[in-house]
Amino acid sequence: MSPALAKFSALLPDLAPWRASRDFRLLWVQGLVTFFSSAMAMIALPLQIKELTGSPLAVGAMGAVELVPLVVFGLYGGALADAVDRRKVILLTEAGLGLLAAVLLVNALLPEPMLWPLYVVAAGVSALAGLQRPALDSLLARIVPHEHQTAAAALNSLRWQMGAIAGPALAGLVVAYAGHPYAYGVTIAGFAASVLLCRRLSPAPPAHDAEKPSLRGIAEGARYAWSRPVLLGTYAIDLAAMFFAFPNTIFPFLADELDADWSLGLMYAAGSAGSLVLGLTSGWTSKVRRHGLLVVGGAAGWGLAIAAAGWFGNIWLVLLCLAFAGAGDMLSGLGRSTIWNQTIPEELRGRLAGIEVLSYSVGPQLGQVRAGAMAGWTGTRSAIWTGGVACVASVGLLCLALPKLLTYDSETDEDSLRRKAQQEAARGADPREAAGTA
Repeated sequence: MSPALAKFSALLPDLAPWRASRDFRLLWVQGLVTFFSSAMAMIALPLQIKELTGSPLAVGAMGAVELVPLVVFGLYGGALADAVDRRKVILLTEAGLGLLAAVLLVNALLPEPMLWPLYVVAAGVSALAGLQRPALDSLLARIVPHEHQTAAAALNSLRWQMGAIAGPALAGLVVAYAGHPYAYGVTIAGFAASVLLCRRLSPAPPAHDAEKPSLRGIAEGARYAWSRPVLLGTYAIDLAAMFFAFPNTIFPFLADELDADWSLGLMYAAGSAGSLVLGLTSGWTSKVRRHGLLVVGGAAGWGLAIAAAGWFGNIWLVLLCLAFAGAGDMLSGLGRSTIWNQTIPEELRGRLAGIEVLSYSVGPQLGQVRAGAMAGWTGTRSAIWTGGVACVASVGLLCLALPKLLTYDSETDEDSLRRKAQQEAARGADPREAAGTA
């Protein structure tokens, strides 16, 4: 192999987790199927509310309906993932999501579809997603070897970005040309396929001494996170980055100011495009040991790119900056996911995954509120660039307050070494699990 070709190959995504773990392959395909099918409902549901009410407020109310169930059931789902078989949690929640899609289909086929079931389903989907996400996230730490966690995070992010770009586009065509019932029907079919894939996963039972889900157990997970500066830093930096520099809600106003209404869809897609490019060239991240630097550098890059997007008046430069922001966000996400999966003990993994749900769901919600309020006060572009600057400043302050995040090294960190030994011992003790993880 020529030196140039070798350098190019080193940039390609590391497929080691795909080759090493049958369960990882199943989850990767299942996630892709679920994302594409659920994108149909994600697009059709708000459009149907718009058609029934003609009210932007009624459409926006979906966010308020979804937030509380996501928070409450996300925390409970974390405790549940530590107490029961995670495979069963994933399987049952996927089936439940398919049943909710069936409710949408029945309602859409009525001569006069009703409005209230749409909000009930939106809340139900959010609750089931909150229950499922900790089980999914904590299962990844079990089925993928310690040294392949960064590569697995990159492959999962690549799958997500592929879906984020192609899924809504395809869903928009189906809704526009076939109608809501067909979109909901595709969603049902997707969840049915997902359930069949989940049935093939290896069992993932809890520890023999696992406690039942409880507030005390959730509090124990929170105390553990608070006692670990590295973990605390990953949560805090993600929250700060999203709070100060998540301006998606004011993109329509930015497009107006730049006299480029045609660019609105590109603005929303640019971040995913940047993340996709990084995912396709993520092979080098598998060799990184200082994952805290990925978290900090990615979040700071996100803030700088958002600040530049608010500062520039040329639409093409704005889109380029948003693409760079997406790449920075993904880089930070790879670092966070790797640290989480490499350091958190197996018996607490579900509860900490529940806290992670709050970390990456509450931040964007609050960020949209901040961006909207700031835009009304100072103007759209200033709300964007000042938020980006505040993001960079907050990342710097958090690094000063939590220096252990910057010095984290997966080869020397005590929690990382302890988790690696725990995983190897579990795989050696259970031949069936070893077959699914090694």
